Amino acid sequence: MDWGTDLWDQYDIIDKHTQSGLDLVEKYVKFVKERTEIEQNYAKQLRNLTKKYSPKRGSKEEQECRFTNHQSFLDVLNEMNDYAGQRELIAENMMMNICIELTKYLQELKLERKTHLSEAKKAQQSLESTYKQLDSSKKRFEREWREAEKAAQYAEKTDLDINATKADVEKAKQQAHMRSHVAEECKNDYAAQLQKYNKEQSQFYFTDMPLVFNKLQDMDEKRIRRLAQGYVLFSDTETHVMPIIGKCLDGITRAGNNVNERNDSLALVEQHKSGFERPGDLEFEDYSQGINRTSSESSLGTPKGPLDLLGKNKSKPFWLFSKKSKFSSPLTPFSTPPAPSPANGPPSPKFGRDPLSYCLKEINKTVKPRISSFRTLRRTPTATEDFGHLPPEQRRKRLQQKIEELAKELQKEVDQSEALGKMKDVYEKNPQMGDPASLAPQINQTTQNIERLRGELGKYENWLTEAGGRGDTLRYSSQSFNNNGAHDTYSPDGAHSDEGTPDPSQAIYAEFDDDFEEEELTAPIGQCTALYNFPGSSEGTIAMQEGEVLSVVEEDKGDGWTRVRRSNGDEGYIPTSYVSISLNK
Repeated sequence: MDWGTDLWDQYDIIDKHTQSGLDLVEKYVKFVKERTEIEQNYAKQLRNLTKKYSPKRGSKEEQECRFTNHQSFLDVLNEMNDYAGQRELIAENMMMNICIELTKYLQELKLERKTHLSEAKKAQQSLESTYKQLDSSKKRFEREWREAEKAAQYAEKTDLDINATKADVEKAKQQAHMRSHVAEECKNDYAAQLQKYNKEQSQFYFTDMPLVFNKLQDMDEKRIRRLAQGYVLFSDTETHVMPIIGKCLDGITRAGNNVNERNDSLALVEQHKSGFERPGDLEFEDYSQGINRTSSESSLGTPKGPLDLLGKNKSKPFWLFSKKSKFSSPLTPFSTPPAPSPANGPPSPKFGRDPLSYCLKEINKTVKPRISSFRTLRRTPTATEDFGHLPPEQRRKRLQQKIEELAKELQKEVDQSEALGKMKDVYEKNPQMGDPASLAPQINQTTQNIERLRGELGKYENWLTEAGGRGDTLRYSSQSFNNNGAHDTYSPDGAHSDEGTPDPSQAIYAEFDDDFEEEELTAPIGQCTALYNFPGSSEGTIAMQEGEVLSVVEEDKGDGWTRVRRSNGDEGYIPTSYVSISLNK
């Protein structure tokens, strides 16, 4: 069945149907455009939402990211940001593959439909023109035939009239004969026009219009197929990004599973442990017996913790929660306890003569500095190079961290010095490759850097020892090559010693080196599978590929990094959020 055969007389219906099809394509394009606008607005709102709740650089929230629940929330925000990117990709693909392509195709359809309708209109006009000629010849034939009949009747009447002359009769007969001849010519012309019109009409209804209608049918069917493809693309566009969206949602689920309440509690302890001792019991002060020597000694003793910094308020109980909102933590107002003072000596002779006045003098001497230090507690302590403004435990941790940083910098300088020494040897053996003297500025600068870092490292190690540190950072002491190729070592105080010279501290170095080797051979505590590729370009990290299985050597300490080991012995740190960890039970 086709339109040319079965709908040969439904030109107006076909015209309206094809136009409604084009209107549907245009309506679908508008629908997809509005859908893309919704997707873009949705993605924009998601990005603004993630930006709103993401911590700013240096803010308190960023410092809280060492806790797994805070880090997981950041992971959720990152996944939502990636999710927003996928929504933008959906909008972009819909606009490119559906809206733009269908709009171009719609213009082609309109032009093709206009061409087919123009052909039909031209054939219709040709048939109408032929019909007008037929109608004109028919009317002429009719008119001439009537005139011929009248002329024949007049000739016959004249012939019967006895009063008419012979000339009148002959003239009337000639007139009738002429009219009859003209009528006969009109009849022949009418017959020819009729034959022509019938032929053109048959051509119009059996050939021309069916051909036009069939072309319109093919055009409409192609439009329907293309529109159906647009419907499928509408779904496929979103289906293609569903795996990535699924990964985003899996990442959110993984972020929730990575939350470890125990690790967060330990991280809080690790971060804020002050190292102070708990306050002891308050002593009973018996005012009925007066001030005795024992109470004086207790009031003049060296402060042992944050309570002794309170001076006159020492007799008041120590409250964990301050009533004033300006103190965010009960222990933050207290700085490192003062250094121990020499023990009280034997009582002076004045005490024997006037014990009361002597005790009051001593109390005043000790109270004044305590009151001033208590006032300074209301302000933020001034940061010092030795981190003396921090509580003992936090001070030790900061010192250890600083020592590790200096050790890494020193190792870089040592490696660079060794490389420059080798390059200098090559230049000396092969002068054509370069001038050895050109390396002197770099060698001198590297030597100065090494000396400076050694001095700083020794200084911080001394401070760590004073702070009660274990001194395990001595294991970072490394060997360096001087410019002459000789082996040097450095001690914690930055002094040099030749390798051949006996040094009593060598045993200590060896002991800590052994500890470090044992630490490198720590047994794995679990396994992890890489979820994403990680380049491992930063120092201390290790590269991994998606799906790679690694051994977990050290758990995440709250900073977002996990230490792993390959089967070949390579170790390094990787982002905790990039792997799925399974610990041994």
